[in-house]
Amino acid sequence: MSRTVFITGATSGFGEAAVHAFVGAGWKVVATGRRTDRLDALVATLGADRVHPAGFDVRDEAARDAAIDALPQAFAGIDLLINNAGLALGTKPAQHADLAQWKTMIDTNVTALVSLTHKLLPALIARKGAVINLSSVAATYPYTGGNVYGGSKAFVSQFSLGLRSDLHGTGVRVTSIEPGMAETEFTLIRTGGDQGASDELYQGAQPMTGEDIAQMLLWVAELPPHLNVNRLEIMPVRQSFAGFQVAREN
Repeated sequence: MSRTVFITGATSGFGEAAVHAFVGAGWKVVATGRRTDRLDALVATLGADRVHPAGFDVRDEAARDAAIDALPQAFAGIDLLINNAGLALGTKPAQHADLAQWKTMIDTNVTALVSLTHKLLPALIARKGAVINLSSVAATYPYTGGNVYGGSKAFVSQFSLGLRSDLHGTGVRVTSIEPGMAETEFTLIRTGGDQGASDELYQGAQPMTGEDIAQMLLWVAELPPHLNVNRLEIMPVRQSFAGFQVAREN
């Protein structure tokens, strides 16, 4: 019997690659995102029998609930929630950061994620399903300018562990995926569309791709149901942990 995965942020990067990977493995996909033209393109490519588009902003709970309530019967039984939607905004240190950008990151990376999870938990428990949350290595290794983005991802990692603890005995699996450098639209969004900054960051680094992470998501999802990966941290070989900063007297 075909299983169904609900993927947020499916219009680019990890989410878009995950839609392709899961459909290729025989899953049905509820693909969500704000850019409905990209969702429609996924349906056109992969088929309306495999992908159901649900266009909404994850921060808009009313629109989200309406989309979930309108799921056709073939897609209504959710076996897996992939909380992928998230973003980083700005690279300035905290004392020069834009507070509005901080609030947008918290609303998207934290509030929307926990709200959607809460909404779908009863169904996931009933089906002994799974939750995979997209965190980041920024949850563990701080860097200058990471401030609220890193803090929001640390929340996601800890929330995942808390869910795992609370769902003990239900059969529901919970995993936090924590990627390092991956070349997607991430840096373009963070820098307000600065292609040069994105190119400079990834040049010569052999970063991971959306497809790499999608394969990790699929691997975790298709493990035998008695196995749970609590946390999975993954980096490209050319990236490693940040060094300590030292401010020296002149």
